[in-house]
Amino acid sequence: MTVVGVFYHPHKEEAQPLAEEVVRWLAARDAEGWAAPVRDGPAETAALAERVAQSSLLVVLGGDGSTLRVARMAAPHGAPIFGINLGRVGFLSEAAPDNWQPRLEQVLAGDCWVERRLMLAGALERDGRAVAHFKALNDIVVGRGAEARVLRLRLYVDDHLVTTYTADALIVATPTGSTAYAMAVGGPLLPPQLQNYLVVPVAPHLSLDRAVILHEQARVAVEVQVAHDAAAAADGQSAVPLQNGDRIVVTRHPDRACFARIGGPSYFYHRLMERLGYWHRQ
Repeated sequence: MTVVGVFYHPHKEEAQPLAEEVVRWLAARDAEGWAAPVRDGPAETAALAERVAQSSLLVVLGGDGSTLRVARMAAPHGAPIFGINLGRVGFLSEAAPDNWQPRLEQVLAGDCWVERRLMLAGALERDGRAVAHFKALNDIVVGRGAEARVLRLRLYVDDHLVTTYTADALIVATPTGSTAYAMAVGGPLLPPQLQNYLVVPVAPHLSLDRAVILHEQARVAVEVQVAHDAAAAADGQSAVPLQNGDRIVVTRHPDRACFARIGGPSYFYHRLMERLGYWHRQ
């Protein structure tokens, strides 16, 4: 029997009733469904790990933020995600509340393909040892803290100094993250088939102001040179305070985020134009 986990946004009024409807719909098709709210805490994640590991598909009812949370949890287990967009943009979603039934029917019938997306692993190194770890599908950002003052950030690639930025932040983004914060600051858009990742500065001052695209085996290190607040965050969650001399080391993660797709491999370009509102201007 197919086992399907249904995650729903805990603060959207329509999400839990829709999750219950999806579970009933699955039961009518001889699939076992279970539902849970999207959480990001380690205790909640650990409690759901076994159920996720036993599921052959995960449905996410929410926006891209909810999908990112579930993707980080699901990646070690390889369960593909089918998103039903309840958010504003929904780059990662495959359906909407008004068309999910026929699309999910296709997925259950195996009329789909699995897209595997690059993820990043990050480590905060302080005095030569790792004191915190990160996992991201979108990006890892090193930026200023509470004080609105620029940072000096040294960028190393494969242990070689590339340049020093004076900027508000530095974004290390995957192709998935290229349509998020990196896009907002003028970075290039990378299709999800690529395994490259990129480094994009935020408001650089008298510094390199272009994105740098890196190969998938690259080892990136961002060294912080500050006498005031700075922080690092993965996918915009749980910022960790940084000290002068700290390094954020970023490499590709061995896990991949998996998504069930029913469109062709070139769906990305159509969806990008549609979500950004350009499709209807032609």
